[in-house]
Amino acid sequence: MRFGITILPEYRWKDAAPLWRRAEELGFVHAWTYDHLTWSGLQDSPWFGTTPTLTAAAMVTSTIKLGTFVTSPNFRHPLALTRDILAIDDVSDGRFLCGIGSGGSLDATIQGGPDLTPRQKVDRFAEFVELLDKLLTTDGVDFKGEYFETRNGRTLPGCVQQPRVPFIMAANGPRSLRLAVQYGAGWVTTGPKSPDFETWFAAVTDLSHRLDDVLEGRPFDRYLALDSARYSLSSPDAFEDVVSRAAALGFTDVISHWPRAEGVYAGSEAVLEQIATDVIPRLR
Repeated sequence: MRFGITILPEYRWKDAAPLWRRAEELGFVHAWTYDHLTWSGLQDSPWFGTTPTLTAAAMVTSTIKLGTFVTSPNFRHPLALTRDILAIDDVSDGRFLCGIGSGGSLDATIQGGPDLTPRQKVDRFAEFVELLDKLLTTDGVDFKGEYFETRNGRTLPGCVQQPRVPFIMAANGPRSLRLAVQYGAGWVTTGPKSPDFETWFAAVTDLSHRLDDVLEGRPFDRYLALDSARYSLSSPDAFEDVVSRAAALGFTDVISHWPRAEGVYAGSEAVLEQIATDVIPRLR
């Protein structure tokens, strides 16, 4: 099992930099930040840009992988995103993980535009991932889809990636799961929103079995975000319980959130330190 931590992009850098350094010192394998324009329950909180945050994080760390949790077509164009990916991956010396999903509802229409149906969101997601893959691996891409277009989209030979940055694909439905297996180096899920932990984990179990059906026995990295139904870092026992369950389902990676002072993901940094130093080494 590999362990990751998400640090929300809500801190001024003088306060954020020590958190990213500490995440690496504590032995987390990967660290993430949200790629959203805002987040439920945090609309009145400070919120900073994902790309500069991860670039700055790359400059104060040296080994931990850094990822978007998760990039989506809601406000990204694949060509502009390609430039950001190439820059972060270069600054981090190949440590970037590109988490990608179809897009949530809160920032879907904040810049205007239609409110897409679930089917349209998956159609757009498929286009987004196909074009992003081409742009990162090919110099000069002409593409015209329903949602995105490029005309001689350049990724100069010195920047073309072979192999490219790993895509860690968020997916729950049948088509999205097939896309994750086709383009992804791994699958990530938060599971459905649920106030009840057992109901949530039963749904995660079902999703994992659906992925099994698509994979047909092939190995594939699986990332579980642990904090959808209860905060995983609330206590060492709660953390060990959910990680053990995830491991039994075949998850290779789990992701928690850095504790906040109040509200969503509220917790104690002392508990985080205890889990990182006492519990995680036993569960690796």
